[in-house]
Amino acid sequence: MTDQKDKNIEENKKSQRKFDGVVSSDKMDKTIVVKVESIKTHPAYQKRYKRSKKYKVHDEKNQYKEGDQVSFVECRPLSKDKKWRVIYNS
Repeated sequence: MTDQKDKNIEENKKSQRKFDGVVSSDKMDKTIVVKVESIKTHPAYQKRYKRSKKYKVHDEKNQYKEGDQVSFVECRPLSKDKKWRVIYNS
């Protein structure tokens, strides 16, 4: 029984998505907005370009400020838009 439980826990950890980004806003209570940039390649023209996306991330202690590098992972939904939590400062 415990072997099956341990296996399920390991599978959940593997399925968590992890991103690194820069804090773009810290104005909300216990929430930061993190901007993540990625480099994509156009399928036909092979031109590289940047894409960015913003995520609302849970910051329990309000310790991260604008401009900080952070890493965050997926978790259970904490609110309508907030499904991520900070794991550490890069």
